[in-house]
Amino acid sequence: MTELAAHKIVVGIDGTEASVAALRWATRQAHALHADVVAVHAWDPTARHLAAYAPVAAHPTDAEQRDEAAHLLASTLRAVFGTRIDGAVRAVLAQGPPARVLLNHADGALLLALGRRSDKQRGLPALGVVGRECLRHASVPVVTVPAVDRSTASLREADANVLAGQTGPLLASRHG
Repeated sequence: MTELAAHKIVVGIDGTEASVAALRWATRQAHALHADVVAVHAWDPTARHLAAYAPVAAHPTDAEQRDEAAHLLASTLRAVFGTRIDGAVRAVLAQGPPARVLLNHADGALLLALGRRSDKQRGLPALGVVGRECLRHASVPVVTVPAVDRSTASLREADANVLAGQTGPLLASRHG
């Protein structure tokens, strides 16, 4: 693990309230640890997922998909930071399967933070396919952060769960 990689927290961004909550939580953790935040949004071209008989107009171009992904990432960052993005936050837009992209960026990081559905969303799994894949294959601790009610002013530290990865306190120093 490089010194630079050890001082980052990677956050998966998908535009949901849960990923907004995860970005907020990760930013607070990063400040406490003097680490950077890497907000990652992965997009996978959808053309191969459409039926062959779908009309050509239903097939967005790679450029259109990339623009939409960039807009989603920028919107999420604005939702958390407004117009002044924290200097310790780096946005990454990457093409590829989301779980693989997140795991590659998280390799050697302090942790990977992912949003999860709130307990109020009964009947739906707390984590989606990407989150479950990250839990299975992550080489770093994975923290899931629940989507919060709009009425909740802040996310308490106890609301985030470390679900996989290394043992020991989250805020413990790895340097001594």
